[in-house]
Amino acid sequence: MRKLFFIITMILISSLSFAQKLTADEIMGNWESIDGDIKLKFEIFRQNKKYFGKLLWASNMFEADGKTPKKDFKNPDVKLKNRSRQNIVNITNLTFEDGEYSGGKLYNPTDGNFYNLKAKLTDINNLQFRGYMGVSLLGKTMKFRRIP
Repeated sequence: MRKLFFIITMILISSLSFAQKLTADEIMGNWESIDGDIKLKFEIFRQNKKYFGKLLWASNMFEADGKTPKKDFKNPDVKLKNRSRQNIVNITNLTFEDGEYSGGKLYNPTDGNFYNLKAKLTDINNLQFRGYMGVSLLGKTMKFRRIP
């Protein structure tokens, strides 16, 4: 019995030592949503040790013709109401600490609101965003997968 316990313990220790530890920059790249009513594609990039996201595409981004991007008409900043929703940087200031990204903001052009944002890579190709106002418990999580 001791021998079996020793073998199992050694297997667990060795598997933990080979576990992949993801670095902060692993979040960079292109991502698409895999859940939710509105489909999204983002490009995540780093600038001055913080991470930002550019909205590349959204299933509700275009006018009825399917080609013309909608304007950001619900933006609280009057100067930005006439800009296109496409390619806006609407994820800002995510910082990486202890395997998670936090302290970010998410601007939603659909409703014109800003949400607190945190994110976590569950593995190299899967990402979860949690947007919330006030308490994270009352927020919404969206799942994304890496795309080329």
